[in-house]
Amino acid sequence: MLEDKNNPLICDIETGLCNTEENHTESHLQHTALPEENPLKLIYYTDPICSSCWGIEPQLRKLKLTYGHGIEIDYRMGGLLPNWSYNSGGISKPSDVASHWDEVSLHYDMPINGDLWLEDPLSSSFPPSVAFKAAQIQDKNKAILFLRRLREMVFLKKMNITKWSHLHDAAENAGLNVDQLKTDFESNTANNLFQEDLKLGSQLGVRGFPTVFFINNNQVETAVYGARPYANYEAAILKLNPNIKAKEYSRSWEALFHIYPTLTAKEYAILSGISRQESEPFLNALVASNQLKTFDTKNGSIWYLPNVAF
Repeated sequence: MLEDKNNPLICDIETGLCNTEENHTESHLQHTALPEENPLKLIYYTDPICSSCWGIEPQLRKLKLTYGHGIEIDYRMGGLLPNWSYNSGGISKPSDVASHWDEVSLHYDMPINGDLWLEDPLSSSFPPSVAFKAAQIQDKNKAILFLRRLREMVFLKKMNITKWSHLHDAAENAGLNVDQLKTDFESNTANNLFQEDLKLGSQLGVRGFPTVFFINNNQVETAVYGARPYANYEAAILKLNPNIKAKEYSRSWEALFHIYPTLTAKEYAILSGISRQESEPFLNALVASNQLKTFDTKNGSIWYLPNVAF
């Protein structure tokens, strides 16, 4: 399955890309000047069910803590799975994806339960993508919380996030106005924004997800394709803004969970600086002392504060 690099749901572990059905040619971004207080802009092409995008959550979270004062991240939806009207490399139905997701989970050391595709599979990733654009209309920061919740639902809890009941719960969890989200979701407003994302992605030559474009005021551009180590994203930032200073942040578990109320063992290891071998026993010790709770899957766990609805 991993050899099929054209199927949208089969992510190539070697490149770290979840590929789209179309093979886009690369083109150059039409640059616009950014405010001085945010001299560097990142355009992040992703999808709610992109397993490789879930794989770079630790890197992105550290990037925000370290360089969030000097970067702006623009989340764009790429439309990973329009529908199942194709047969690529023997992948013609949702159940064909289940074992691949389990394998990707082990590779990225991020909990993903492929049984979703056996129990309650999605017909498309477009509905949650449109819902994300509806969330952005209200509040860009809450939209990111919304997207995080959708990913926890689909990757860990095996929830079909095309269903409004799950979109409703994710929106409520993120502090969004649910009625307004439903209105924007069901009208053309959010869908038009989604179509704009798809059009720009085609112009940029986005071949798969995750893809992150880095742009500065001097209209210099670089990009990182696929799931890459933290150092690759940091290097792209420093290439365009050598003078940006890394911000120090508290690495205590209390401080990290205050900022990010849910963390996987890999996320905690990368953010705290302790080893991956140490992070899971440490987090489990906090569960034993009733300071954290955990949600377990067959391919890993996630930890969260007791007052957080998960």
